Amino acid sequence: MKSPSARPRSRRVLDQSLLVLGAGALATGLAVLTLAPGVSAASSHREAPLIAGDPRADNTDVYAYTSGDKSDSVTFLANWIPFEEPNGGPNFYAFGEDLRYNIKIDNTGDGVSDITYTWRFRNSYRDAANQFLYNTGPVTSLDDPDLNFRQVYDLVVSHGNESKVLLSNVPAAPSRVGPASMPNYAALRNQAIRTVPGGGKTFAGQAEDPFFADLRVFDLLYGGNLSERGQDTLAGYNVNSVALQIPKKTLALKGDPGRNPVIGVWSTTDRQGVQVSDSRDKHADKWKQVSRLGNPLVNEVVVPLKYKDAFNTLNPDQDRTVQPVVDKVLDPILPKLIQQVYGVPAPAAPRRDLFEIYLTGICKACGPIQADLNAHSLNKDAKRRDIVPAEELRLNMAVPPTANPKRYGVLAGDLAGFPNGRRLTDDVIDISLQAVEGAAQTGQLVPALADGDKVNANDVPFGTSFPYLALPHTKSVNSGPTGMQRSGDSKAAALGGFGALLLGAGGYRLRRGRKTS
Repeated sequence: MKSPSARPRSRRVLDQSLLVLGAGALATGLAVLTLAPGVSAASSHREAPLIAGDPRADNTDVYAYTSGDKSDSVTFLANWIPFEEPNGGPNFYAFGEDLRYNIKIDNTGDGVSDITYTWRFRNSYRDAANQFLYNTGPVTSLDDPDLNFRQVYDLVVSHGNESKVLLSNVPAAPSRVGPASMPNYAALRNQAIRTVPGGGKTFAGQAEDPFFADLRVFDLLYGGNLSERGQDTLAGYNVNSVALQIPKKTLALKGDPGRNPVIGVWSTTDRQGVQVSDSRDKHADKWKQVSRLGNPLVNEVVVPLKYKDAFNTLNPDQDRTVQPVVDKVLDPILPKLIQQVYGVPAPAAPRRDLFEIYLTGICKACGPIQADLNAHSLNKDAKRRDIVPAEELRLNMAVPPTANPKRYGVLAGDLAGFPNGRRLTDDVIDISLQAVEGAAQTGQLVPALADGDKVNANDVPFGTSFPYLALPHTKSVNSGPTGMQRSGDSKAAALGGFGALLLGAGGYRLRRGRKTS
């Protein structure tokens, strides 16, 4: 069979659309699941019961792609703390001091991290005894005395059991309080970008949530008649992000990206001194993995409720051992739901194509998809006997970046897009929906679902240089990302201003007296 680039477009789309499903073979705490149809939740926002109550530890999205402006390197982005309301003072949003935030790379295919980058954060206040404000005046630099709350981090790299501190006491960019407090936030963020020894860059701080989707999918799959679509549920919200740009030679097996271009990527959160079963229970000082994310849209859509919390504790090399989840890869839930609600026939099981896409990566020898794309077995120095099925976001670093990325990624013939890694502009909802619903097998989009969720791009443009993420929003989400007020909001604003005056003049006491009188 010819390579994807040499085959007729109809056949390329067929094979490549399956790749799209790479939304992840879910190893739901016990297994590996298929991303089922793309109508899904916000990537990993609040995807499992326990982690939904622990937002600082909750991975929301992971991205990995060849840097468009630096093609000899890979950019990794990982986000936490879903649905940050921009005006969520007085404490705003901080990384957890009792957490380890990790990005893990598997370059051998055994489902175990060969390279782990870890961020550990520490907090401090300039004046905690006499102040309640995040900042006491306009902040123009990261060491500005008016910045009352600060976070710094250590960046550690681990190879197996050997760890090395790459950077210490690196300042994180603060939460974006607002234009009065931080008149030039872009300058502040630039100060938080630091060079990594050996090549590369690091950043940690707040950013606009780059995931775009209409999450009204949970109202009977967009209202039961596709009437509830077109609203970006994540528009206006922020997240906390870590970003890393690392040379390919540092990531590749034996330092040779030419011979060994494929890596698997996922992110985890470790919490210290807790039991995984209940984050309220103290349990010595051991670190426990409480969150995990590789491909998007896996845990919340593919994994059954019973296994969601367990999936967050698993390492990818365990995925294949959980048969209930493996079964859901071969016979996914969501296509059946779509058939029930919309009458679109679900592709016949067993889905051997999805097993290849989610767990082994794509290669001609891996399964029914006759294309070599991003399986670890493509690495010439990988030991075939050690490669195992595992849910990871796989990236072939040899595929060059695309000058004009297509939001459908591989499904549109753009091999630099999802599921070959994941870029910020990849429309993972629509990609996955079409692929799971049969586009991978027919080579054509399913007409009834051709519009997807009608959210085709992020609400604001992304950056063109590291860390590429858009600046955090400052407008209240309840007034919309454009800042336009709803009916009656002007009156509420006036009352709010009056309330502020009351506070300044002892109005709080007055109102409290009225409540208790």
